[in-house]
Amino acid sequence: MKELTLDADVKNLDEVLAFVDEQLEVHDCSPKIQMQIDVAVEELFVNIAHYAYNPETGPATVRVEIQENPLSVIITFIDNGVPYDPLAKPDPDVTLSAEEREIGGLGIYMVKKSMDNIEYEYKDGKNILKIQKNL
Repeated sequence: MKELTLDADVKNLDEVLAFVDEQLEVHDCSPKIQMQIDVAVEELFVNIAHYAYNPETGPATVRVEIQENPLSVIITFIDNGVPYDPLAKPDPDVTLSAEEREIGGLGIYMVKKSMDNIEYEYKDGKNILKIQKNL
């Protein structure tokens, strides 16, 4: 398991993506799966940066674990910002046109659809969001 803690600031997104990609490349992750993971990581980290501590900033931890049987990656995002469960909101109705849909929620919907598992818990004053993708 590898872990990176830094300020939850969009300026740090490139560092987060480089950290995650480094772990994926060690395990010969396919470019397609790596791109899906990168999109999910970007969406989740940017959400933390914009909303967890607003208007202040605070720490965010990104943890990458590789599991066997099946070979998969689990990426955990941890912050001690405002409690927020992104999975609690209903999925947007993607059959509606963009003008008819409510604003928000599309990013987390894309993460749910592209990952094999996603879990959220609020524990010990921390938001803990885990995504899992089979490699």
